[in-house]
Amino acid sequence: MTATAEEAGTTGPHGRLAACVAVGSRLLRTTAFRLALLYLALFVLSVGVILLVVYRTTAGFLEQEIGETIALEVAGLQDHYRGYGLTGLVEVVRGRSAVAGNNSIYLLTTPQGVILAGNLSGWPSAVPSASGWTHFKVADYGGTTERPSTAQAVTFTLPGQFRLLVGRDMSEIDQLRDRMVHSLGWILGVTAMLGLGGGLLLSRGAMRRIEAINRTTRQIMAGDLSDRVPRFGGGDEIDRLAGNLNAMLDRLERLMTGMRQVTDSVAHDLRTPLSRLRSRIELALIHETEDPEVYRGVLQDTIAEADRLLATFTALLSIAEAESGAKRQDFEPVDLTEVVQLAADLYEPVAEERGQTLAMEIRKGATVRGNGQLLAQAVSNLLDNAIKYTPEGGRIDLVLDGAGPGQAARVTVADSGPGIPAEARDKVLQRFVRLDTARASPGNGLGLSLVDAVATLHGARLELSDNEPGLKVALVFAAEAAGG
Repeated sequence: MTATAEEAGTTGPHGRLAACVAVGSRLLRTTAFRLALLYLALFVLSVGVILLVVYRTTAGFLEQEIGETIALEVAGLQDHYRGYGLTGLVEVVRGRSAVAGNNSIYLLTTPQGVILAGNLSGWPSAVPSASGWTHFKVADYGGTTERPSTAQAVTFTLPGQFRLLVGRDMSEIDQLRDRMVHSLGWILGVTAMLGLGGGLLLSRGAMRRIEAINRTTRQIMAGDLSDRVPRFGGGDEIDRLAGNLNAMLDRLERLMTGMRQVTDSVAHDLRTPLSRLRSRIELALIHETEDPEVYRGVLQDTIAEADRLLATFTALLSIAEAESGAKRQDFEPVDLTEVVQLAADLYEPVAEERGQTLAMEIRKGATVRGNGQLLAQAVSNLLDNAIKYTPEGGRIDLVLDGAGPGQAARVTVADSGPGIPAEARDKVLQRFVRLDTARASPGNGLGLSLVDAVATLHGARLELSDNEPGLKVALVFAAEAAGG
């Protein structure tokens, strides 16, 4: 079985080389690799400074010690010359030059350059500095050893124009200096290689994790909203980014699912009233009559049906507005006491008309940050549902309090109606969902959906529980939502 040309191009030596080059090129362009290079440069610079300090405190210290020793010896020879003259100085220089293993260098010459004593074959040609110090190669002048070496010496002129040179063999210090410089180069080179290798490894790891994010986003852009960014469990900033992206994707998926459900529900639930509306008008046109009351009744029924349709679309727009978070920028301190009291005043006559008792317990001074219109609509929806499903002679309790730790305010509406089974309480928060027991009552299945959207917008939570009998719905605001 033979490989195709494309497979050979990707699996052959040239293909693998091209793939490695492409990966390397992406690594070099990553921010992680550039940061690694920056830290590498700073680290190499720090190591270089440390090694330079070490070099200066070792070789420099030895040179300083040798210079001080030479200076003391020169001072002693000058004193000896003043005390014993040229002859005494010649004897001392000859004696010190003849000591075996001595790394000291001496040379005493006449004004004409004739050597009187010392262990050099001639005067060095190196030009001394302004302070009289000179550094020269000893081997050119027959030094104390056979190996090539260098020396550090000081020269000065004695009375009578005699010249004296006193120095030390610097070959060991020069070798130390060369080894330190060589070691410095190796250390910096190894440091650079290790830093570069570490930077490549770090960049590759970071690039692999970022590539996983890019791969997920490409799949999501292709329409797969179920995919999620993998997390590596390290808890670092990339893991936190992945967690935030996954949370965002969860919300996007919920919104898209909700949008599809809304579209399906609108198409399904509005077809019946629209068909009924059309049939009513069509029948009025078919059955001609001269009685204006018939047409008036048809028009009134048509207007009522249109009002129900408009109410449905208004509720959908309110839910979409709450879920989008657009109103959050308009948040301001809202007197929740006033909002609940106005809703109670509005629905109390309705409850009395239906033979129900609306009991109120409203705490004064309850304030939250939010949108007053949406909050009023949420409380009104809760009261409307309670009144709608509570039988004649039933009781409805409306309570506004602030009991509970970490709680700014709590609006509770409890009725004595049929209630909602525990397994269906999450379901009724979805759009257009109505239980079988509620289908005989007017409504569009959007009341609790709107309340839930308003609660989410305000950082509150919606709690549904059993009132034994009936349903208890609580809108609980967090303490952070409290206004000043």
